[in-house]
Amino acid sequence: MTDLVTLGESMALFTARRTGPLRHARDFGLGVGGAESNVAIGVSRLGGRAAWIGRVGADEFGELLRSTLAGEGVDVRGMRVDPGAPTGLMIKSRRTAEMVDVRYYRSASAGSRLCPSDLDVSLIRSARVLHVTGITLALSASAAEAVRAAIAEARDAGVTVSMDVNYRRALWTPAEASAALRETVASVDVLFATEGEARLVVEGDDPLTLAGALSALGPRHVLVKRGALGAIELSDGAVRHAEPYRVVELDPVGAGDAFAAGWIAETLAGAAPERRLATACAAGAFAVTADGDWESLPRRADLDLLRPSGTADAADATGTVDAVSR
Repeated sequence: MTDLVTLGESMALFTARRTGPLRHARDFGLGVGGAESNVAIGVSRLGGRAAWIGRVGADEFGELLRSTLAGEGVDVRGMRVDPGAPTGLMIKSRRTAEMVDVRYYRSASAGSRLCPSDLDVSLIRSARVLHVTGITLALSASAAEAVRAAIAEARDAGVTVSMDVNYRRALWTPAEASAALRETVASVDVLFATEGEARLVVEGDDPLTLAGALSALGPRHVLVKRGALGAIELSDGAVRHAEPYRVVELDPVGAGDAFAAGWIAETLAGAAPERRLATACAAGAFAVTADGDWESLPRRADLDLLRPSGTADAADATGTVDAVSR
């Protein structure tokens, strides 16, 4: 049995090593990135068994994705190779020391051609959690159908469905996102969203009202990430608040994925509600302290580095960080 199955597009990632306008960059690092595969890696590092389903091109970038995920212990049997389309690309740079810019080149990519027939149904139905994001809903009509088909299979098999809104304005307008997200949110058990993302789906002036409105649509667990103000979890009618961790932010990309991975990993491990939220916040905070979309995702021992004074374990103190909401 697999603990977690994720579904979506992962891409090759070029990171400019020089701060400033991208046109002046001459040196790039090569890696991979993708919200869903980041969560899979995050859960794997925290002791869970994770798998990723997606399409890549029949190219070197596709092979890079396969080897990277497999090297992190992620099951890639659900990866499909598409000979008719390339692996998507991301370009990440720093316009200033404090401003990270990420640009996507995914139009007509292999990942955008994901469709229901690509799904490893037996893998989904035997998992404990299926995790999807709004990104895949926005990629294409066929990718959206794949998400809906995966959710239907999971629900029929009694598999918990988790979703991170992960709104990307480059992929769709707020109006387009609102209708699709509202329909999908009603079918999930766990929902992660920033305050802004929550307002794409429901109305509300404050995070607790937003969480309540989202919960009323169907999810048992709603987590609203509030950046520098922490996070709120509404689970089965119980409200929990998280205060922020104070860390030095180096790279905010991937913090939200780390947050989701921490919460899911602790849920899979049967941890108490307070601990799962604390670990989510600690994982999100740790992720921003180093470079990389997934490279900075923590292992269990890493979380002790955020141990507050006077506590025995970092996950005993609830907190989050500004970049968790990104």
